[in-house]
Amino acid sequence: MKEIHVSGIIEAVEKLCIDANYYLNEDIYKTLAAALNAEKSENGRMVLETIIKNAEIAAEEKLPICQDTGMAVVFLEIGQDVRITGGSLYDAIQEGVRRGYKNGYLRCSVVKNPLKRENTEDNTPAVIHTEIVDGDRLKIIVAPKGFGSENMSAVSMLKPSDGVDGVIDFVLKTVSEAGANPCPPVIVGVGIGGTMEKSALLSKKALLRPLHSRSKDTDIAELERDLLIKINKLGIGPAGIGGTTTALAVNIETYPTHIAGLPVAVNIGCHATRHASVIL
Repeated sequence: MKEIHVSGIIEAVEKLCIDANYYLNEDIYKTLAAALNAEKSENGRMVLETIIKNAEIAAEEKLPICQDTGMAVVFLEIGQDVRITGGSLYDAIQEGVRRGYKNGYLRCSVVKNPLKRENTEDNTPAVIHTEIVDGDRLKIIVAPKGFGSENMSAVSMLKPSDGVDGVIDFVLKTVSEAGANPCPPVIVGVGIGGTMEKSALLSKKALLRPLHSRSKDTDIAELERDLLIKINKLGIGPAGIGGTTTALAVNIETYPTHIAGLPVAVNIGCHATRHASVIL
């Protein structure tokens, strides 16, 4: 049995909040650079150059990549042979977020009540997703999610008879209607299967996958490639001002579902799609 004290968790989450907001992930940086070389629109190239330069300045000056430093979404993979000591795991996560947003000078965007709209002033509470896994490790992923992209996400309960064509139509409709709002070029996370909430969670987890990775299911991998081509033919382009780079990647995660259903969720990530992780 491995013991992990909450003090280490607090420190880890604090650092992850700051790192995720300051530093663009290397796979995204490389994909943006490749997109710049391939982009056919002069305006599109100008936007991509600006995005890349912005990320370089943020890293050098230790500043947020974007003014919307997001609502903290935290994914926990807890080994069944791990014991948390010194306090509550969830309390430690919230304290880490609190310190990260204060000490990193990150904008606090969370309101206590979705209708009364009073700011909590420390960006808590975070949204926490927990999974129990084999082993004696604790993996923490912090994924700050801005709402320019989050607001453009959607879930649809398709009929089984809608099939692959129905999934494609729904994804394209969601991205098309989003337009410039999620700060393209976007990363498109798609969740297929399970139940309504499971498909939504799958679509958000899909955004954590490296952009160069493809699904191990060959049919799903082909669907990822097909959707990326179709999305980039929409012409929305970088910053929504036209071009051939509307999306950097389409990542799809699936789960078994009921014979009567075909839940599909699309979670759109902006060009930064921030996330950072650590294993304790």
